[in-house]
Amino acid sequence: MAKKDYYEVLGVDKSASDAEIKSAYRKLAKKYHPDVSKEENAAEKFKEIGEAYSVLGDEQKRKTYDQFGSAAFENGGGGAGGFEGFGGFGGFQGADVDLNDIFSDFLGGFGFGGGGRSRNRARKGDDLLIRVELDFMDAINGCKQDIKLTVNEDCPECHGVGGHDAKTCPTCSGRGRVVTQSRTILGVMQTESECPTCNGSGKTFESVCSKCRGKKQIKVEKTLEVSIPAGVDNGDRIRISGKGGAGINGGPNGDVYLEFIVRPHAIFERDGNDIILTLPLTVTEAVLGCKKEIPTILGNVVLDVSSGTQPGDRLKLRGKGIPGTNAFNKGDMYVIIDVVIPTKLDRKQKELFKDLDATKFSNDGYKKIEKYL
Repeated sequence: MAKKDYYEVLGVDKSASDAEIKSAYRKLAKKYHPDVSKEENAAEKFKEIGEAYSVLGDEQKRKTYDQFGSAAFENGGGGAGGFEGFGGFGGFQGADVDLNDIFSDFLGGFGFGGGGRSRNRARKGDDLLIRVELDFMDAINGCKQDIKLTVNEDCPECHGVGGHDAKTCPTCSGRGRVVTQSRTILGVMQTESECPTCNGSGKTFESVCSKCRGKKQIKVEKTLEVSIPAGVDNGDRIRISGKGGAGINGGPNGDVYLEFIVRPHAIFERDGNDIILTLPLTVTEAVLGCKKEIPTILGNVVLDVSSGTQPGDRLKLRGKGIPGTNAFNKGDMYVIIDVVIPTKLDRKQKELFKDLDATKFSNDGYKKIEKYL
């Protein structure tokens, strides 16, 4: 079997220090790990790198290698052998490898094989979404409302720590992390994880808080007075900063989001910042014209309806819509004409319509049809 130059595999000089060897191994292990690398020979390279580090990373084995070369570890020679029996990648017999350290760049700070860095890091509290029903005019004009919500707050009994009479955790000696070793297909692996006794806090308590039962927070019902701005519409949301759930481990409070559901109005409709009103007129009012007092969201006005107004005509009242934030988005009001045809007439009314029909009003629209008859 050809001799292997472990120093060349790791890309270091023979005079390299232990720290330089470990650093080179970590860099190459990241590059060629089969779960990460896309290179065709990644698995084989990863195996070679592990084999080299299992020797050069051990002081005694390195001395043996420097004296006798890789032949000292072949055919059961006591060191780097046994690679072929571990799932194709090889086992790093005797190599003290911390995968949390090596692969932290890929795992975003989480321990290899499960478990976060610490559930005791500072975290933002829960955000809350509350749906609020509003009357049509309250949504347009703005209003104040009392909003009831249930949020998590720090337990007042233990001040948000979960217990009383804190002491150093005996399992992790206050580190909040514990190190375990296990044999895997990659050899003897050293894994650091959150301490199961103190859940990463580094301390335990003589007694668990009876009010929150060690959870640090309790649910509290609160009433929040909110000023709702004028002009909100269906589906609009506003954020109330810092009024959500209490932060965890010193983190900031969450936020409250209010989403509005606006009840429909009896006569007004809304289109953006414009207001729409359907105005019923009698036949004579539409034919002869009239003046009609109508409501707007800003108060009553008198509308001048011209003679000959047609069904579906839209009359615009400028500036009578929803006030915008500036002159460019201020709304208008549109009045849509609906001519109501009577369904019941007394004898006199019928006679009047017959007399009116005898005068033969011009019907230019029908003339377009007559030429096809």
